[in-house]
Amino acid sequence: MNHVTHLKCLICGKTYLPEEIAYVCPDHGYEGILDVVYDYNAIAAAISLESLNNHRDFTIWRYKPLLPVAVDATVPPLAVGWTPLYETPRLAAGLGLRHLWVKDDGRNPTASFKDRASAIAVVKGRERGAEILTTASTGNAAAALAGLCASVGQANVIFVPAAAPPAKIAQLLAYGSTVLLVDGAYDDAFDLCLQAADAFGWYNRNTGFNPYMTEGKKTVSFEICEQLGWQAPDAIFVSVGDGCIIGGVHKGLRDLLALGWIDHMPRIIGVQAAGSNFLAEAWAKGEDVLSKAPIHARTLADSISAGLPRDRIKAMAAVTETHGAYVTVSDEEILAAIPALARGCGVFAEPAGAASYAGLVKAVAQGLVGRDDRIVVINTGNGLKDVAGAMKSVQIVATHPHHVAPNLTAVKGVLGGWLVG
Repeated sequence: MNHVTHLKCLICGKTYLPEEIAYVCPDHGYEGILDVVYDYNAIAAAISLESLNNHRDFTIWRYKPLLPVAVDATVPPLAVGWTPLYETPRLAAGLGLRHLWVKDDGRNPTASFKDRASAIAVVKGRERGAEILTTASTGNAAAALAGLCASVGQANVIFVPAAAPPAKIAQLLAYGSTVLLVDGAYDDAFDLCLQAADAFGWYNRNTGFNPYMTEGKKTVSFEICEQLGWQAPDAIFVSVGDGCIIGGVHKGLRDLLALGWIDHMPRIIGVQAAGSNFLAEAWAKGEDVLSKAPIHARTLADSISAGLPRDRIKAMAAVTETHGAYVTVSDEEILAAIPALARGCGVFAEPAGAASYAGLVKAVAQGLVGRDDRIVVINTGNGLKDVAGAMKSVQIVATHPHHVAPNLTAVKGVLGGWLVG
C-alpha cells in the first residue's frame, strides 16, 4: 500500500483512482498528463524529520512514504539518489554571489538525473506485471532505464534518435537493451514509442506521459533541502527540455511545503537552449503551451532538445507558480559553462547539465538573482556522456594539450615561466 489517493488531470481537473488509469486522462489523448495526489496526513504519520535523521538508506528510497510505491515494494539494487551537494565559494565569488551550491546528479549509477525516474518505472512496471519496459530518449533516460532494468534482469526496448551521442548509445548496448535508432528527431522517437507500447502492451516510461516519472524526479528537491538542513534555497536553476525534471523539482518542493518541512517555496529558474526554447518563448510571450505549435529544435545539448516539450504543463507551472523565470542561453554559452563549472568546483557536466550554470551566469547579468540569495544549480548529467561536446568546450576557451618530446628540455620549453630554477 502507498499513500496515493488519486490522479488528477492537469487540463480538465478530472480525477481517477490509480487502478482506473495507466497514464493519461483519456479525454485529451496523449496530452492529458496527470498529477499524482497524496494523503499528506498519512505520510506525516509514516515519516518525519526525526525518523529521517536515523535513516541509513541514502538513496531515493529513504523517502518511500512520499513515493507512489508500496512500503514493502522490492526496489532495484542500484543506489540511485543522494548525490552530492557541493558548496562552491569560488564559483560564487566569480559571479558576485555569496551562497552557491551545485547538485551533481552526474554521480547517479548511469551518470544522469534520469535514474531517479527510471527507478520508479522499474518498480511500477513490475507492479503491473509488464514483460517489456520501453522509453524514447535522446540518451540519458534511455541509459537510465537500461541500467535499472539490467540490475533486475528486466527486458526493455529503447527508441533513440539516430543522431544521439555514441557514448549514450554504447551505454544502452552494454546494458543489453534492444535499441532502435530512429531516423528522426526526439519527437519522432517519442511518438513511435507511444505507438509501439500501445500496440504491444509494453510499460511506457516516457516522461510527460507516465505521471509517475515526475514522482521519481521530485526526490532531488527532497535531497537538496535535507542536505541544506531543511533550509530551502531561494532559487534553483535547472536545464529544461521535455519539462519533466523542472516539473519534478516543483512537485518535490510542493510536497515539502505541504508537510511543513520547509517554510518557503524557492524560485525555480528554467534554462533552455536558444535552439530549443519552446517554454522560454511561451513564458516570455504569455502563450498557451497546449495550443502553441511545436518548434524545430536544434541544439548541441541533446538532452534538452525538444520541439514539443511533453511535460510542458508542469514545466510552465514550475516557473509561474514560484515567481521564477525562464532563461535562454546559446550553445556557445553552454559550451563555455562546461570548463567554467569544472574548473570552478570540479564538477564535469555534459552540455545539458552545464546549461543550468550558463543560465545562472545569464540570470546574474539580468539581475534575476541577488548577491545574498541562496542558490542551487543542478547538474543533470556527467560530461563523459558527450565527450565530443567536452572537446568543443575546451576549444572555445582556448585550452589544448601540448605535444612534447620525451625529455625535460621539451617540458621546460612548454612550461616556461612556471618553473623555478
